[in-house]
Amino acid sequence: MQALGFLLSSLPEEQILGRLLSLISPHIQQLGSLVQQEANPTNKQNIVHILGMLSSLFSTLEPSRCSDGSEGAASPRLTPNPVVVVLQQVFALVQNILSRWLHDSEVVEAVCGVFDKSVRTLLHDFGPMVVQLSEMLGQIYCTFPQASALDLTRQLVHIFAGEEHHISNIRSLVRAMTSTTLSIFQQEPREHPDVAESFMHLHAQILRRRPDLYQSDQLDVKALFFCGILSMNFPETPTAKAACFFFTEFLSRCKDMPVLDEVLQRDGKLLTETLLQAIGGGSSSSLMEQFSDVLLGLNRLCPSRLCEWLKESLQAPGFPSVHVTSEQKHTFTQQILRGQTNKREIKESVKAFSLLCRGLQGSGVSEF
Repeated sequence: MQALGFLLSSLPEEQILGRLLSLISPHIQQLGSLVQQEANPTNKQNIVHILGMLSSLFSTLEPSRCSDGSEGAASPRLTPNPVVVVLQQVFALVQNILSRWLHDSEVVEAVCGVFDKSVRTLLHDFGPMVVQLSEMLGQIYCTFPQASALDLTRQLVHIFAGEEHHISNIRSLVRAMTSTTLSIFQQEPREHPDVAESFMHLHAQILRRRPDLYQSDQLDVKALFFCGILSMNFPETPTAKAACFFFTEFLSRCKDMPVLDEVLQRDGKLLTETLLQAIGGGSSSSLMEQFSDVLLGLNRLCPSRLCEWLKESLQAPGFPSVHVTSEQKHTFTQQILRGQTNKREIKESVKAFSLLCRGLQGSGVSEF
């Protein structure tokens, strides 16, 4: 199907829609028939298969790529993108699928995959779908939260958060998803590591692309900060890694956003303790670079406060490990504070201290 996408893209644009419809109409009709039938494993796999085919096709179908047979900047689009036309035509069918299979993560992921591949390929040409898709994502996520909906929302934020005529829909969607996810974190977050991971990535993207959304009273910055703390403590490495990305973006915005800095000044010690616990053996050793990035962000933003937080946290006996002495903790603190502008130096110090904490100082890596 990907090859067919490339072939269709090479056609004159006025021919693409007709050829596309003739190609996928039998599959769309079969999909409509499957939705009307009994919900069983066989029908489910057929639905997922057809949606996967559409995802593959739309991942390469980009009419503007070969427009006029020449390279360079595409001219402004005067007619709707053929893929968008098809998505609009089948949108009611997609909603029907979700109404029948909303609590099946595999089906929801397949549905989101169709739109995800399309928006990644079409970029701003996907714009006419933003309103409908935002409403649908908000509804399905609030009913049954799934990571694939968060991932698709992240793509919408990445591409459309800078467009003022879309920001209202993006803001409403982010608010709804954040509210629902905060409820999960207040209950049993450890049962949903994939949701926590995708949520951290989403808010890292928001901070990167549209940080002013955090100025809204609708987003509880303190609660989001604590979600990051909880996520960093997850045993699943991808979730802890996503939390580090979130905090790296969070710290980069604190200087210009008092609403963020206020939370950091109040709860920065907790973040520091969480980092130390993770470095000391609470998390995978493969995450030392990400933990180093967060420490570097703290060091650049508020070195004096970081000094206080490190000293207060490390003075506790046996923290973060019984394998390190007070002198080694002091050495580590000094190395971190000296490495304010040297990412490599902080990374090496964190890696060496982590080895000490894990009782691996004889590996030849530690410099303590």
